[in-house]
Amino acid sequence: MNTRFTARHFNASDQLQQHAIQSAEKLQKFYDGIIDCDIVLQPNKDPEKPQLAEFNVRVAKEHLKATESAPTYEQAIGKVVDNMKRQLLKYKNKKVVNN
Repeated sequence: MNTRFTARHFNASDQLQQHAIQSAEKLQKFYDGIIDCDIVLQPNKDPEKPQLAEFNVRVAKEHLKATESAPTYEQAIGKVVDNMKRQLLKYKNKKVVNN
């Protein structure tokens, strides 16, 4: 799986970048056919949830996208990973049923 990390409008620490990449790599436990994962972190305009995390995951013939906001980037990453996990499991089950 190829993983790309982008921090928009701020400089992400190495620790935050590693946390995001490690979280994305955990998604392979749920579906091993992930081709690419793009991670985008950026500030959000919502004062209650000012941090936004977005995962764009490419699998065979599909593009899955999850976006979540939270008070911290770490919380947003946790939420977006849970969201993407659900999408991957749904995709995997749909693929098994169709084959």
